[in-house]
Amino acid sequence: MADNSSQVPTNRLSRFTGLATLAGRVAGGMLAEGARQLAQGNRPSSKSMLLTPANIKRVTDQLAHMRGAAMKMGQLLSMDSGELLPAELTELLARLRANANPMPAKQLSQVLRQELGEDWQQHFADFSFKPMAAASIGQVHQAYHDNGDKLAVKIQYPGVKTSIDSDVDNVASLLKLSGLIPAEVEYQSLLTEAKKQLKNEADYLQEAHYLQRYRQYLASDDAFLVPEVYPALSSANILVMSYVAGEPIETLQAAPQAERDRVLGLMFSLFFRELFEFKLVQTDPNFANYLYNRQSQQLVLLDFGACRDYSEQITNGYRALFACACDNDFAGMEQALTKIGFFSQNILAAQKTAVLNLVELACEPLRQSSAFDFGQSDLALRLRQAGTALSMQQNYWHSPPADALFLHRKIAGLYLLAARIGARVNVRQLLEPYLH
Repeated sequence: MADNSSQVPTNRLSRFTGLATLAGRVAGGMLAEGARQLAQGNRPSSKSMLLTPANIKRVTDQLAHMRGAAMKMGQLLSMDSGELLPAELTELLARLRANANPMPAKQLSQVLRQELGEDWQQHFADFSFKPMAAASIGQVHQAYHDNGDKLAVKIQYPGVKTSIDSDVDNVASLLKLSGLIPAEVEYQSLLTEAKKQLKNEADYLQEAHYLQRYRQYLASDDAFLVPEVYPALSSANILVMSYVAGEPIETLQAAPQAERDRVLGLMFSLFFRELFEFKLVQTDPNFANYLYNRQSQQLVLLDFGACRDYSEQITNGYRALFACACDNDFAGMEQALTKIGFFSQNILAAQKTAVLNLVELACEPLRQSSAFDFGQSDLALRLRQAGTALSMQQNYWHSPPADALFLHRKIAGLYLLAARIGARVNVRQLLEPYLH
C-alpha cells in the first residue's frame, strides 16, 4: 500500500505560498477550460470552468496536504450548503470531508517528545504509529496504557494553532478569487467566528473539559457511550481517551428499520437535551463524530472540539420558535427569531418573509404529529434550494447570528443523516416535553 503521509507545513510563509499557488493554479485552470470551451463554440459558465476534474483535484490535494484551518474551513463551508454558498462551490468543498494525509512517523515522534518528554514511550505499553484516522486538525492513534487499558490518542498537527488566522483569510481570498462569492457579500463576521471556533477546536484541554461534562450529563443514560479522558497524559495538543468500539454510523443503512429509527430518535432527543437541558451543544454535524456499537446497542459520541455553550436567552428563543412553528404562528416565529438575534440589520419586508418561510420549511418535521419519514422526503433538497434562492435572488446576504448558524448546521446534519439511513422519527413527540 502506498504511503500517503506528508509533512505538515508549519510556518506561515510555506502555508501562504501553498494557498497562493493553489489560487493561481485554480484561476489558470478556469481560464484554460474557458478558452477550450470557447474554441468549441460553447459559452462557458463559471461552474463548468471551476468544476473541472483537474481543479477539483488541485484544491482537495493542496488542502489535504496543509490540514489545519485551511481544510477545516473547507469542511465548515461545505456543511453550510444552502445558507451561504452557491451549489458549485459547495460541491467542490464537499470533497474535503475525506481524510487528510497523516503526518510522517518522524514528525509524529517530534510532537510526542515535545508534549510528553524524551521518554514518552514509558507512558504506553504499546503505541501504534499508523493512525486509525487523520482529520483536519489532528490524527488518532491506538495505544495501550501500562495498566492494560486500550486507548485512543489524538495528536494535533504542528503549527495548526498559529496558522488559523492566516489560513482562514487565505481560504477566503481563494473563494473570492473563484468569483463564486458575489463581491458585495459581507462575510467578515462569519470569518471572525470561524477563527474563534477553530481556535477552540485546536485546544485539546478545552475539548477534554467538554468531554468530561458530557460524561457527567449522560452518566445515568445507558443509551450513550462517551470515552473517558486520561488527564495526566493529555495536554493542549494531545488528548488521551479510552478507546470505544463501534461501526461508522452510516452502516445503519443496512440495519432493520426499527433499529435505524431508534438510533436517529436517540440523536434527536440528545439534541433537544443539549439545547434545553445542558445548554451545551456539540455543533459539528460530521458523521464521523458518531459510531454505533451493535453489541451494546449504544450510540458512541466522539469529538467534542466544536462544543458551544448557549445562553438562556437563545435557548428560550428557540423554545418559542419551535412552539410557534408547530402552531403555524408566523408573528410568533418572527418575534422569536428577533429575540435570537435575526433581523438586526436593515432588511426588506420580502427578505424577512423569505427567512420566515425558510425557517418554517426547516420545522416541517416538528409540525407532523406522527413519525416523519426522512428517507422518503426531499426536505434537505428543498431547504438547500430555498437557502440558495434567498441569497441569490433576494440578494439577502445577511449572516444569521453565529449561535444560530452553528445550531442550524447541527440540525441540517441530523436531517441529512436521517435521510441517508432512511430513518422515521417522531420529532414532535421528542420535542414536546421541552415546549411547556
